[in-house]
This record gives sequence, C-alpha cells and structure tokens, in this order.
Amino acid sequence: MTNARSALPPKFDISPDDIDRVVARFYARVRTHEVLGPVFGAHVENWPEHEAKIGRFWRNAILNERVYDGSPQRAHMAANEVKQEHFAIWLGLFDEILLRELEADNAMKWSALAHRIGRALRMGVAQRDQAPDAPPSLF
Repeated sequence: MTNARSALPPKFDISPDDIDRVVARFYARVRTHEVLGPVFGAHVENWPEHEAKIGRFWRNAILNERVYDGSPQRAHMAANEVKQEHFAIWLGLFDEILLRELEADNAMKWSALAHRIGRALRMGVAQRDQAPDAPPSLF
C-alpha cells in the first residue's frame, strides 16, 4: 500500500507520530483492562501488527492518507465477543488517552470522530445480536 494523500486536507492538524503514540498508549491500556483486555486478546495475536494497522486506519480517517485496507465493520461483526456495551467502555478509555496525549482541541476533534465511528460499529453489532442466525450485514 502506498503512502498517498488524497486531494482532501486533513480533518485537523495532527502528525502521524501523534496518531501512532495515541494508538500505542491506548492499546497498552486495553491489554490490561479487565473488560476490554480479554475481548481484544481473543482476536489480536500480534499487537505491534494490530497497532500498525489501526494507526493506518486513523491516518486514513484523519489525514486522508490512503494507507489503510480493511473493514472495521466486518471485523467487529465477526468478533462475537464484541458486545454493544463494550463501545462505551472503549470510547471512554480512548477519550482518556486522547486528553492525556494531545492538545485539548485535537483531542476533542479526534474524540468526535471516534464517537461517530463507534456509533456505526455499535449499530452493526446490535444488528448482528438481534439476528444471531442471519449472516452479518455490512450495511
């Protein structure tokens, strides 16, 4: 995958290093979290690889770099351990890390984006849980 930027400007001013730092600190905390740790641990075999992939996701979402190839919705739908109530915990923890690692304005902007994405992922999980025998819908 190339490190190509789109013609669109970044959503806000943040560096790839800032993104990688936030992702690393977040997942360091997730691994020790009493609820989220086991959920992620059931699916993540290689933490550095996972963190790099999620860093690419955020560079795509924030900086408009076209460096991510994946389907977060599909991944969350396939992970039966992921439940609707996990998203509030995930977002709360992510917000704590953002506020600790970034200037308040960037933390707020990234948080708003994460919450929008989280709502969509949670809705997909809710749909999956309402029809457990049906194949997952990817909207």
